[in-house]
Amino acid sequence: MPLLRFLASNRFSRYMKTILLLWDLVLLNVAYPLSLWLRYGNLAKLDESEIKTVWLFANALWVGLVLYKNAYKLMRVERIENLLGRTFRILLIHSGIIAVSIIVLDYDQISRLRMLYFFLSFYGSVILFRIVFLKLIKYVRAQGYNFRNVIIVGCNKSGTRIARIVSSDLSYGFRVAGFFDDAPQSKYLENANIIGKIDEIEAYLSENKVHEMYIALHFNDADRITELIKLCEKYMVRVKFVPDFHEYTRARKVTIDFYESTPVLMLRKEPLEIPAHRLVKKLFDILFSLLVIVGVFSWLFPILMILIKSSSAGPVFFRQKRTGEDNKAFTCLKFRTMRVNSLADELQATAHDPRITRLGAFMRKTNLDELPQFFNVLWGNMSVVGPRPHMIKHTEQYAELIHNYLVRHYAKPGITGWAQVNGYRGETKELIDMKKRVEFDIWYIENWSFLLDIKIVWLTVWNMIRGEEKAY
Repeated sequence: MPLLRFLASNRFSRYMKTILLLWDLVLLNVAYPLSLWLRYGNLAKLDESEIKTVWLFANALWVGLVLYKNAYKLMRVERIENLLGRTFRILLIHSGIIAVSIIVLDYDQISRLRMLYFFLSFYGSVILFRIVFLKLIKYVRAQGYNFRNVIIVGCNKSGTRIARIVSSDLSYGFRVAGFFDDAPQSKYLENANIIGKIDEIEAYLSENKVHEMYIALHFNDADRITELIKLCEKYMVRVKFVPDFHEYTRARKVTIDFYESTPVLMLRKEPLEIPAHRLVKKLFDILFSLLVIVGVFSWLFPILMILIKSSSAGPVFFRQKRTGEDNKAFTCLKFRTMRVNSLADELQATAHDPRITRLGAFMRKTNLDELPQFFNVLWGNMSVVGPRPHMIKHTEQYAELIHNYLVRHYAKPGITGWAQVNGYRGETKELIDMKKRVEFDIWYIENWSFLLDIKIVWLTVWNMIRGEEKAY
């Protein structure tokens, strides 16, 4: 394909960010008059000052957001979902700021329905363009164009892992020539192409075109790593490091901050450590809890109070000390679903538990017993979404058995959580069940987003409707 060969040879990929930005502006400036036509059937209002002002502001705001958020960052190994997620977050911010500005400035000439047409047409075309663009890029790379020749120094766990990742999909556009290592580890030799020893790298670079070198050596080899960096600079090879952080932690992701010029490694990223993210989550917690309390709890409470009182002797509410954020205890509220018993703070509910009343079984099945916890959310003890709080005794037990168990308490506990919507709720019969729950909870902490919270709430409602096997 002559066209693909021409584009690849001229490295048009370096202009992708500029192309994306310009095309976004084209889509925005087409969507604006299109929204007028859809609303009024003509473009007569295009010259009105308020419409021109918002139009200009929409352009400037979009450019500022995508550049500030680095929205056009393209990694060869990045999944389409990641780029679309970043784009969707910017779209939400963009629409929110424009909508608030129109309301605050009291622009009466601007039709709200027309703005809805604008948001739908612009945002829909942006998302569609992203999908088509990335599919095209991946197709070009899968055909053998715009590829990067790669060598890896270190035939070890880290080296073979990065080789497997970059070779797993042709659309990533990598060609792994092989490994250089003085003493390759035998258990990683299967399917590993050993080109030569480390001292032979310069001879290889002088005879072959290499775009990138991945160094997977141990940090004790600092002198050799320094020599390899100089060698890469001599032959214009981009160098990348693959440190084996898994020697120290099982965290899937690490982040690096700079204290002045000193890099500081953190074992996991925590989006909720960002004040703006905490504010978004707090506002969602307050608004959603008020909606549930006013819209559901207010009329359902008298009915459940009478039914609970008539089903068995005891209080309407069940109060229990549980472990919250930063491993601090708090009083968790629930509707009482069991007969009053001395083991409530020690023994988990099990299938066909004789302590559970008939009404209690229904409330547990439908999650109605959790409704009072929306007051916990308003009091600040809990969040709508987060790791489920456990009894203090269980926290003490599992903290001794699972090394990273307490990490789940970096965030506020939730009424529902990522582990629960993935099937890890209720009784933990085996230790592996709790390990998997902790794994999902930590993943949630490391990958939190507002959209993820919305997804979990939706899945919780859906699971309530269809019924859950472990809801007892």
